[in-house]
Amino acid sequence: MDSIGSLADAAAQQLAANWLPVQLGLIVAAHATSVALAAIMRRKIDVGEFAGDWPVLLQQFLHNVADNVTAIIFLALVSSLRIVMQAVMAPERSSLLAVAAKLAAAWVLIALLAGLIRNRFLYRVAAVSAWTIAALSILGLLGPVSSALDSVALVIGGMRLTPLLALKTSVLLLFTIWAAVTISDFLDRRVQSAADLTPSIQVLIAKLIRFSLITLSILIVVSSVGIDLSALALFSGAVGVGIGFGLQKIVSNLVSGIILLADKSIKPGDVISIGESLGWVVTMGARYTSVTTRDGREILIPNEDLVTQRVVNWSYSKDDIRLELKFSVDVMNDPHKVQRVALEAVSTVSRALKSPPPACHFMDASARSLDFSLRFWINDPIEGSTNIKSAVLFALWDAFKREGIAFPSPVQDMRLRDSAPVVVKQHGGETS
Repeated sequence: MDSIGSLADAAAQQLAANWLPVQLGLIVAAHATSVALAAIMRRKIDVGEFAGDWPVLLQQFLHNVADNVTAIIFLALVSSLRIVMQAVMAPERSSLLAVAAKLAAAWVLIALLAGLIRNRFLYRVAAVSAWTIAALSILGLLGPVSSALDSVALVIGGMRLTPLLALKTSVLLLFTIWAAVTISDFLDRRVQSAADLTPSIQVLIAKLIRFSLITLSILIVVSSVGIDLSALALFSGAVGVGIGFGLQKIVSNLVSGIILLADKSIKPGDVISIGESLGWVVTMGARYTSVTTRDGREILIPNEDLVTQRVVNWSYSKDDIRLELKFSVDVMNDPHKVQRVALEAVSTVSRALKSPPPACHFMDASARSLDFSLRFWINDPIEGSTNIKSAVLFALWDAFKREGIAFPSPVQDMRLRDSAPVVVKQHGGETS
């Protein structure tokens, strides 16, 4: 605090100097000029067209330069003004310009390097954090501010927690986790391109890599900031008990997801049905599996349900599945003809397989109708089953109409228990 007070006194003395207002005016004029020149350059130069065939990294760097062109122009103007003032007068009369030039140079350098980070939130955090540290160092305040943040402490189990430690840990943890996620995404793409691995094994390897890298990054940050994990033994034990009771469903879903990926019972691309939900598996996460239905809905099924409940996997070992359609015709029809026409009709549907061949069975005969069961195979369940059944029914309808095969229309008898008088009126007015 004494150092900060002495720096404040020195700043007050500088404010009283005659050349300080001149330097402030020059800095404001340089800023206004840089804003105007940057606006003109953005209107005149199209960065996307200029770097159309450049590599991706160079294109991104050029876009970063375009985004920070105001600061670059300001740095050039302030540095030029400082050089001119140092050449014609004493160096101390351009001290404020020197500070402004150093701050601008630090911001340009940090913004260009941090701009390579595609995540905009991480980019802003990295740029602001690095520039704040650089600005404090340029102004000579880094040591006093660090001492002030480290002077307030909270001791827990022999571990000393300070605001400075919290800031360092948060920033390092943010960037190490970002680096771990970036590396895991790169390795995930490499694993997905491996044709000799099944989809479930690819997902399992990707999840294990991501989990391992994130865990390793957390351990590296904790050890680098000097946190003794043994001091948190009691606290971690309490957290473990809380996780055991409060997060047991999450842990169960996580373990179930690993089991599903390991035994390959369900994998991305499979057509499954569980309960009333039927669709194909899109993604398998750590907590749930995403299943997309034919109507476009995306159902998130917990992994625990896929392990403990009955699941129908329509494409577990092969994609061939058999569908069944039941229909009835009038009792006056020839069942041999009905069978022949039904098989010819289903053979006209493109999605119905020729091998195994379709079959039509005569199931029952009653006073009302003749009942049949038409069974056929398809090998693309991901395209849906309702639409193929509809196509086969249309083919049956057209074939039966063409061949004169009638559908059942049962006749109902109406019986009167008691006699009822009937009155008939004639046109002449007489009643009988």
